Amino acid sequence: MRTRIRIVRGGFLALSLAMVASCERSAERVAASADRAMEVAASGTGDRSGPAAPIPPDSGSAIERDRQIFESTILRAQREGLPARPLGERIATLGSWFVGSEYIPGTLEVVPEGLVINLRQFDCVTFVESMLAMARVLGTPEPTFDRFMDEVRTIRYRDGVITGYASRLHYFSDWIHENEKRGIVKNITASLGGIPLTEPTSFMSSHRDLYSALQSPEVFAQVRAQEQALNSISRYWIPKAQIASIAGELQNGDIIAATSATEGLDIAHTGIVIRVDGKPHLMHAPLVGSVVEISERPLADRIQGISGQTGIMVARPTGN
Repeated sequence: MRTRIRIVRGGFLALSLAMVASCERSAERVAASADRAMEVAASGTGDRSGPAAPIPPDSGSAIERDRQIFESTILRAQREGLPARPLGERIATLGSWFVGSEYIPGTLEVVPEGLVINLRQFDCVTFVESMLAMARVLGTPEPTFDRFMDEVRTIRYRDGVITGYASRLHYFSDWIHENEKRGIVKNITASLGGIPLTEPTSFMSSHRDLYSALQSPEVFAQVRAQEQALNSISRYWIPKAQIASIAGELQNGDIIAATSATEGLDIAHTGIVIRVDGKPHLMHAPLVGSVVEISERPLADRIQGISGQTGIMVARPTGN
């Protein structure tokens, strides 16, 4: 049964625009947090404690801090032999180093639309994108920060090109579809026994008042057309009652998209599989808890306890 609500608690689409994160820190604490982020990335100490450097996204020093965190993380990864490991293992390991990083919604909402890079703060989608992009770049001969930024752009935007607000892949089932077309992930939901998703996706156009960008008739028409195109493709999902039966098939680094009980919304939350004591857990940036974490309970048990999440889609990263 679908739920009709105006603001989606835990739904990244509505939250990114309808909620404002408030967090007051002194300049000294901000600098200390950024220094700690680089220390963790570079030294190998504090594994799974995670770098957290809450510099405001519009700070002039933010991009340089992100560059330093990236470069320190790459040095640590190279020192520990991570480039030689499978892509999924790289994603899971890199993600574990960022556990403890601050959850912040709405960091992508900049005007005009532009590429946002933030390795200090994440929401559930930017955490997945950042770890996937970093792991892919780590497998190249020259894992530079510029290449990382290009990889994020390719993953986040339709055809990898920024042409305005509507070019961003707002719906995560669309994100999976577009990145599968480019060979970045493989949607394995159907092969795991998934069933057809028949509920149409229309949350953004149905809740136009939540999105300032959709006040433009042109942008609204573009998003509405994208919804119609998304609804025309075959999509599959695995109901929550069946997750335990396919848990053994899930691998480190698999991308999990939790399907939503909210009418018109395809995905409520995203994260990365990391196996703990032989069982798949969810590594994610949740609203509740406010930091990147690894779920205490296995994935199947966790989703069973969340009424707003009905099941999952699974995308497996592919390539180098």
